Amino acid sequence: MAISDKSSRQSLIPSFLYSSSSGRTLALEKILHAASSSSSPAVSNAETVLPRKSFVIAAPSEPSKKIELYSPAYYAACTAGGILSCGLTHMAVTPLDLVKCNMQIDPLKYKSISSGFGVLLKEQGLRGFFKGWVPTLLGYSAQGACKFGFYEFFKKYYSDIAGPEYAAKYKTLIYLAGSASAEFIADVALCPFEAVKVRVQTQPGFARGLSDGLPKFVKSEGTLGLYKGIVPLWGRQIPYTMMKFASFETIVEMIYKYGVPTPKDQCSKSLQLGISFAGGYVAGVLCAIVSHPADNLVSFLNNAKGATVGDAVKKMGLVGLFTRGLPLRIVMIGTLTGAQWGIYDAFKVFVGLPTTGGVAPAAPATELAKV
Repeated sequence: MAISDKSSRQSLIPSFLYSSSSGRTLALEKILHAASSSSSPAVSNAETVLPRKSFVIAAPSEPSKKIELYSPAYYAACTAGGILSCGLTHMAVTPLDLVKCNMQIDPLKYKSISSGFGVLLKEQGLRGFFKGWVPTLLGYSAQGACKFGFYEFFKKYYSDIAGPEYAAKYKTLIYLAGSASAEFIADVALCPFEAVKVRVQTQPGFARGLSDGLPKFVKSEGTLGLYKGIVPLWGRQIPYTMMKFASFETIVEMIYKYGVPTPKDQCSKSLQLGISFAGGYVAGVLCAIVSHPADNLVSFLNNAKGATVGDAVKKMGLVGLFTRGLPLRIVMIGTLTGAQWGIYDAFKVFVGLPTTGGVAPAAPATELAKV
């Protein structure tokens, strides 16, 4: 993912998303230094004796060595942040996911959220709430690595192709294209784990987890059977991720533009992370609504051997396809997405990178002239 050309690496989109005052600070110091040197010879002579001190004091919280944007280290950090944000959060909501999948597969038995938890507790005990947590952790860690790492790469790549002016003008299209490309790759990594997870969670007695569930699944369905649900998974995850990233970037931009009285680079890190969580939660609710029909299809196809999309539509009905399990998924995905953006940006801050999103740049002079 390294950008070999130095000028390409410095071409900016999303430069307005990762704006920094460091360039302005260096320019200010040079101006002050020049002014002081020309205005007073005494001061100039004194500077030859006494060491000159910097006009701006570095913030103690900033690391001494920062990661260069769009460098291999930058993409590696984004990949690591994606692993943490997706793997840990999906594992944490395993009980909700378990009830949601069973409500989709057997609505007569799992009639509601509360009754679903009651049935699981009665039949499987407390341990049953975390059935399938291993394939969930591993699968969504792999997915998160590809999703966030490749999103940052494709966002920069498509922006360089478009050029600074068009990238700023059509930034939402850049977000949509970058997230769709990243999720296409991420789902290839996720699909085998998702297939085993659904089978373990929805078929009592099939397997305890990944270690015994994967061989049984391959023996029953074949190796290619692990990818039987890849098309519905793309159908669920690609619109979900496009909504997740584009709406998040837009919401965060609007918060900084209209809801926060100070520029982003003057806000505290805690405030920036709070905005990341809030933007992520709202984006998650929108994601859940957009991707829910495909989520029902994924659960149905991975639960029944030889099942088809037509079988799912016939059994669930069109209304059921859009609504079955939706309230629980809204709660789950809203919380999940908010936590993911919070963790992801917290990790970026930890390694010395700026948080994601920001205020849109001012319109170029040529655009203003047209107006």
